[in-house]
Formats: sequence, C-alpha cells, structure tokens
Amino acid sequence: MNGPVVLYTLVFLMIVFWSGNYIVGKIALREFSPLLLASLRIGSAGLIMLPFYAWENRRHAAKWTPRDIPRLLALGVFGVTLNQVFFVVGLSRTSVAHAAIIIGLTPMLVLLLACLRGLERMTAPKAAGMAIALAGVAALKVFEPASATGATWIGDFFTFLAALCFAIFTVSGKEVTQRFSSVTVNTFAYGGGALALAPVVLWGASRHAMAHVSAAAWLSMLYMALCSSVLAYLIYYYALAQISASRVSAFSYLQPVFATAMGVAILGERLDASVIAGGMVILCGVWLAERG
Repeated sequence: MNGPVVLYTLVFLMIVFWSGNYIVGKIALREFSPLLLASLRIGSAGLIMLPFYAWENRRHAAKWTPRDIPRLLALGVFGVTLNQVFFVVGLSRTSVAHAAIIIGLTPMLVLLLACLRGLERMTAPKAAGMAIALAGVAALKVFEPASATGATWIGDFFTFLAALCFAIFTVSGKEVTQRFSSVTVNTFAYGGGALALAPVVLWGASRHAMAHVSAAAWLSMLYMALCSSVLAYLIYYYALAQISASRVSAFSYLQPVFATAMGVAILGERLDASVIAGGMVILCGVWLAERG
C-alpha cells in the first residue's frame, strides 16, 4: 500500500515543481536576461546531475558504441538547450497562464510527430482532438482583449517552439532512452547544453551586474535547475518505469491549472474569461487526441 502512495506523492510533487517553474521563472526574469537565465539554469542542472551519474555508474557501467555520445548530445540540444532557451524567452514575453496552456500541447505534438514517422496510426478521434486543440489556441488569441494578460504573439510562439523541441526529443530519442537510464540521458543532455552555452554565460555575465542580483533571483534560478529540471525529470522517468505513460500524463493536466492559479495568487496576473475558455478547449482536445 505504501508503494503506490509514495509513487503518486512523487508524481504530484513533480507537477508542483513544474507548475512553480513558471512563477520562479517570472521572478528570475526581473533581474536576468532570458538567454543568461536559460544558460545558468542548464549549466547548474548539468553540475547537479554529475553526482547522480557518478553514483549510478559505480553500480551499473554503461556500454557505449561510437555513435552513442554524439546522439545523446544531439538529443540534448533539442530536449534541453533549445527547449529551455525557447521556454525562458517565451515566458519573458507572455503570461504564466498562456505559457502553461501552450506547453500543455506537448503530448499532442508528440503524437503528431509519431504519426508522421509511422510510429503511431492516425485515427479520426486523434485528428478531431488535434483540430479542437488548435481551435482552442486560435480562440485563446483571437477573442482575448488586446494586452489583457500581458501575453504577446511572439511570447506564445517561442513557448510553442519549446514544446515542439521537447516533442522532437521525445520521439527521436525513443531508441536511445530505451537503452540508457534517465540519469545518463539527462546528464549528457544538461552537460552538453552547459558546454554549448558556456560562452553565453561568460558573455552575459560580463555585461550584467551580477553582484547586484538579489537572493530571490538566484534562488529562483536554482529552483529552476534543481527542482523543475533535475528532480522533476528523475521523478518522471521513475514513474514511467512503475506505471503506464497514460497514467503519468493524466497528472500533466493539473499543471496549467496549478501554474495559472499560482500566477494569479503570487504574481497578480489577470485571468480573462477567454483564457479559461481557450485553455479548457485546448486541454480537452489534447485529451481526446491522446486517447483517440
């Protein structure tokens, strides 16, 4: 009995971590530029992952082929570097509610890419769900009063690119993620991203008054690296090994709700009726597409 309770408690904690990511991201963006924040987050997460990787490989040494490291690093570019850079840039130009709802499209994008690659079969319910979700996105923008929530087209677009990059990572990395553990995949993803973005960190730090950055901004960045990047992903892969992906994904529908509520309560963001309606339509469409 304690096993399922612990498991579902961890999954719920993962959703809370991811929901809080939008809030602390907004706080950190008050003092960091989007690119510098994303680079610091990825670099910090890479350093945090190293002890996990070293501990795991003391027990189970990985077996490598010459193609494995380049493939893992390439996946890291899409799954981590571009995904998180686009996410932070998007978040800096849109509202928490919009960002959380658009990230909620990720399962539908995974399904669409899998169908295009012949890994899944397109059915009428799946197609209908995708059409409903896209209609919800259109409604979210068309019927929302101008500047009512602080969301912009460019911010929503970058957030969508973040979701698309993670979907590419999920579909393209299926074979690699089946051969290697989540610790290995995430270590190479974050480590490769950290190396790629090291020049950005040095350049950004030289142009930024780092000594004047507040403790709140640094703690927010650390939360994004430790909680929503490392711990949440370790829980995610652990949960996938214990229960079906559909059960894990069911919890993801709580993320836009929690994040939006936090945005209103903590950041004082406005919640327009069109955001609520558009969000509900999008999530219903994604749910239908996943189960079609």
